[in-house]
Amino acid sequence: MTELPSGLLEACVVVGASSDKLRDIYQLQLQSRSSEFPSLEAEVLQVHAPPFVSKETNSSQPAFSRVQRRKSFIKKKRRERAETASNGESATRGDTSSVTEDISVPKDLDLIALPQLCFPGGLQLANEQKDDTYHFLVFTDLFGNRTHGVVVQYYRAVQACQENGHRWNSSKCRLFTPFTICIISKFPYYNALKDCLSCLLVQLRPARQSDFEEKIKEFSAKLSLVPLPPPGQLHVSFNLQPLQVVLPSRGDQDSPVIDIDLHLPFLCFSHATLLQILSCLLQEQRVVLFSSDWARLTLVSESLLLYLQPLSWQQPYVPVLARGMLDFLMAPTAFLMGCHISHFGEVAAETEDLILVNVDEGLIHSSWSDSIKLPAIPLHAAESFTSRAESLQVHYDLELCHLGSGTDVNSLRTQRRDWLRRLNTQIQNIALELVVNIFKGVQDFLNHEHRVFNSEEFLRTREPTDQLFYKKVLETHIFHSFLRDRLNRKRDAYSRMEQSVRNHAHRTRAMTETPSRRPPMSELSRSGYSSYTSPDHRLSKKLGASMPNLLHTDALTVLIPSRHASLRKMTPDIGLNFQNKPIRIFRLPDFPPPLAYHYVQKYYSQMLDSLKSAIDTTPPEEAALLARYHYLRGLVNTVSNRALEALEDFQSLYKTDADIFPTQMVKSLVDSLPETERLMMEKRPEIKRLISRLKRDQERERAQNGKSYEDGTVKRFKLPKTYMHLEEFVKGVQQSGIVKDQGTIQRLFDALTVGHQKQVSPELFRVFYTIWKETEAEAQDVCLPASVLEHMEPSECVFKLSSSVKTSRGVGKIAMTQRRLFLLTDGRPGYVEVAQYRDIEEVKVSSAPILLLRIPSLKLRVRGRKDAFEANLKTETELWNLMVKEMWAGRIMADQHKDPQYMQQALTNALLMDAVVGSLQNSKAIFAASKLAHFDRIRMEVPMMVPTTTAETLKHKINPSLELAAPHAVDVLMYTPGQLWVSVSGGKVMVFDASTWSLTHTCQVGTARLNCMLGVDQDQVWMGSEDSVIYIISLVSMVCNRQLTEHRAEVTGLALDTDKYSQKVAYSCSAEGTVMVWDIATLQAKKHFRLSCDRLQSVSSYNGTLWCCSRDSVMEVWRSGNVKHRLHLPEQQKGTVTTFSSFLLLPEIEEMWSICADSGEISVWHMKDTSRPLQRVLLPDCAGCFCIIKVKDQVWIGGLGRSTTKGKIYILAAERHQVLKELHGHTDKVTGLCSAEDRYVLSGADRRDGKIAIWKVE
Repeated sequence: MTELPSGLLEACVVVGASSDKLRDIYQLQLQSRSSEFPSLEAEVLQVHAPPFVSKETNSSQPAFSRVQRRKSFIKKKRRERAETASNGESATRGDTSSVTEDISVPKDLDLIALPQLCFPGGLQLANEQKDDTYHFLVFTDLFGNRTHGVVVQYYRAVQACQENGHRWNSSKCRLFTPFTICIISKFPYYNALKDCLSCLLVQLRPARQSDFEEKIKEFSAKLSLVPLPPPGQLHVSFNLQPLQVVLPSRGDQDSPVIDIDLHLPFLCFSHATLLQILSCLLQEQRVVLFSSDWARLTLVSESLLLYLQPLSWQQPYVPVLARGMLDFLMAPTAFLMGCHISHFGEVAAETEDLILVNVDEGLIHSSWSDSIKLPAIPLHAAESFTSRAESLQVHYDLELCHLGSGTDVNSLRTQRRDWLRRLNTQIQNIALELVVNIFKGVQDFLNHEHRVFNSEEFLRTREPTDQLFYKKVLETHIFHSFLRDRLNRKRDAYSRMEQSVRNHAHRTRAMTETPSRRPPMSELSRSGYSSYTSPDHRLSKKLGASMPNLLHTDALTVLIPSRHASLRKMTPDIGLNFQNKPIRIFRLPDFPPPLAYHYVQKYYSQMLDSLKSAIDTTPPEEAALLARYHYLRGLVNTVSNRALEALEDFQSLYKTDADIFPTQMVKSLVDSLPETERLMMEKRPEIKRLISRLKRDQERERAQNGKSYEDGTVKRFKLPKTYMHLEEFVKGVQQSGIVKDQGTIQRLFDALTVGHQKQVSPELFRVFYTIWKETEAEAQDVCLPASVLEHMEPSECVFKLSSSVKTSRGVGKIAMTQRRLFLLTDGRPGYVEVAQYRDIEEVKVSSAPILLLRIPSLKLRVRGRKDAFEANLKTETELWNLMVKEMWAGRIMADQHKDPQYMQQALTNALLMDAVVGSLQNSKAIFAASKLAHFDRIRMEVPMMVPTTTAETLKHKINPSLELAAPHAVDVLMYTPGQLWVSVSGGKVMVFDASTWSLTHTCQVGTARLNCMLGVDQDQVWMGSEDSVIYIISLVSMVCNRQLTEHRAEVTGLALDTDKYSQKVAYSCSAEGTVMVWDIATLQAKKHFRLSCDRLQSVSSYNGTLWCCSRDSVMEVWRSGNVKHRLHLPEQQKGTVTTFSSFLLLPEIEEMWSICADSGEISVWHMKDTSRPLQRVLLPDCAGCFCIIKVKDQVWIGGLGRSTTKGKIYILAAERHQVLKELHGHTDKVTGLCSAEDRYVLSGADRRDGKIAIWKVE
């Protein structure tokens, strides 16, 4: 039996006074005629829970089950009274028998406290009819899972009840008793379930007492037939006379259901009070809400917690406390609870350390003082929230001013629902902006490899007035859970908005910010993704302005100016303009008689017909909507015992929206398949593929089970307490956030262990770390006057300032930035330029005579100046000599290699030298610091000159592994208009803006290496992976939520073509030899065939045939799959192990060029005569070739040098087969090439280099 996920209804429970007690009270009232009624204890009278129908052939086995059952502690009493005497007296107790019947309830449902919560103010009888009232409940189990309840309380007259053939006469005594009906659901559909109960009361009022239970059971059975909408743009509606009820869907997999009026807190509280309450929740205080309206308590509480998303409240949460539950408020932990306003004085007097929120009056108090003394939300975030909230239109009546009076209740409800959905979306965005503003920058202090959060450094970047707030928040469970999600790289609304804010800040920084203080190391490392935006580096006007003009790029590192993060105010609308997708509503058929199996099955058949019609009429371009229809149909097929059809629907989600694939449900469904259906499954290839995919995923999960605990841990950075060898030292430095690069850390380890055993003591590490942070703080405190700032670039910062010294150009402090040295003169601060690093010709230690002494000094010779600059730095001379030489060497290498990363690394080395000298404080300190002079050593030991041809052709470099501990290989490169797509190990895809080469998007595409990419149309990029899946990324949303799973081995090649009907098709090939033809519009495989070869590596299409490259041959194949020609090299036929790596078709000259991974020779074939190579071209000093592309009339080939084992690029004339240039731009083999509009070629290298070079095409 398949266990389904929870449906709309978990249970429907009726609570009230027992008939026995009502009868007794009625008798007393007849006798006493009193107007006062005793308080009664509420009891559970009825429990209705699915399943309500079962197969007629075997009534003991339900057709499906959403819940496991258990016997309840409740007994349903049936009193059989004995014959009464003629005087009306009841029989003796001994003559009375009692029969009990078990009530079956869901196993996770605890009904013990439910009567109290359904009557939180107590069960009170009345002598007149009262209005119906609604309130809402939230139940939380031991594991933090929440269940929701919607309760209606209504009064019925105590009707005449049959007794021995007689009836009570209700006219003798007017007595009304309250009943409550509580719908319990796993999902917070408060408005929808309130509508359902309103419809139920319409049916109950005219019903006879004897029909009461049957009506509620039928109502419950109808709700159990309602499928929940999947996440996304499709809502579900159903008709319960007289209302049409709508179930809104979640925004995405990680979003909660929102079916309440989120603007209620804005109506109850001022913006300042609302921010105070949110601050209390973020600091996990003991918060109690008070109101005279029970419903208001839950709705306001739920709204407040939704404002904090994605932070999730982890503490006890009881929004409605019954009168007998006030002792809950004595709990020592943080909590959020709600009480009736009548208990305000009692609670305030008898409990301590509570935050008391009066919802009715919009006030907040504390139980220990009249004012709240907790730290407030940071000012910049509060101001942004307030300014945005003031623009909200929270009064619906203002929306109706220009409209006429409605005459149809359902159209009026639809109109308000649409208004509420728009308003809720605005409020969600404002609240999310608040959370982003409070916590932006957190990810800069996370070390994902070691799962460490450097809280001290994070606090140091906050504004001093906000420090206390952050200290309290950082210790909470709610923040710990938030950190865990960030470390797990969760892609939710927060991460999307945060990335949007970061991208916007990057685009506007150069134009809006002024020179400032030294940034923290986390920002320094991240800034190297882009180069300095000089006028020459902006968009070219040619070719659609999609490529930068890199002819004169000044490769300068953008170093983001540091400003206290809590002072940066976000532009109000940044990140908030998310695309509003149109909402569709799927209407369910009218409900059948819900307690008959065959009627229920007919109802499901009608629903399946409706879904089939919706799927057939939805165009393929609306893939997201199609996915929701398939999901719903899969759900309905599951509950109606059509397992194989359900699996086919769920399989189709991979091609439409894999994000909503219900993994656990499908696993349960597969495990429950009977043998007969398993045999039928073997005949359905789609389902076989789905099951094999599930098995692979399960194996991967089992393999990663050991890491599951790690994924849930968050560690705070702590200084080490034991001696560290190299491995522990690398880990400690990475966790501290000082630097990530393993090579740099190893050189730092060598520096700190000069003259000692190769281990670092905890005391030395502490001293080094302290000096590093103190130096960083000192540099951040440097405030330069405007007269100095006007000489500096907007992105420039002072990283090191000397003590005041005498120089050849005056007395002052020498300042070191990432671009230059200058003198900050004493007295009235002034600016005297010393040198830009690229202009330095010589740096040396000299000595200056002062009286009878020779004082050590630093001497610099600068290009274009006759006189040398000399500074009497005294004891600082040797250190400044090392630092300036390193910056000079880094500048030379950055200019020669067009790689701004060299300059950034040189700056890091110089700052580490400073910290090492400060830490060691001995005679070997300078020698130790020299271990970090990496680029200066390269300059001295190895000729630094880049070959002229390379220097003239190379324009820029990008490092995709910038934030990683070690370089990763560039697996695939692809250019689409305005964007460069890069794949590095493990399915990580990075997208760079081709106008600035700045990183704009990062997405994870599976977990395996990617082999190929293809821009299919204006909205799709296909990526073939080692895990046999083709992943599809939308260029509009930059989301990867569609997959093609038909291949059985790793996908190695992709190509585009048109078929005989001029329709665009895509070809894909996999390693075991399968080639598939795809309809791009429908993502259906139109045809497939298999070739006999050794690892099929790529596919290309030309003139009605396919060309396929494997390791042992290149094949020309008819579209039918028959091989037309198979090309082998002569040496392959003789048994020599030579493997093809790639090929290139040149149809304009009717040639095909092939290259080999283990040979430096190119084979040129004539496309019409493929019996043997037309010509062999030997590339000089080449050990192997790995990629080949055509650009204009040139052929570019990426390979590996034989003598240097470094990457080389060869440029050949296509027609003359002649080598035009050899380019040396990588330290490892070139693994990928792509052309950018035939103006630039981009090359990527293997893991020892891991960089991308940008070359100009002549």
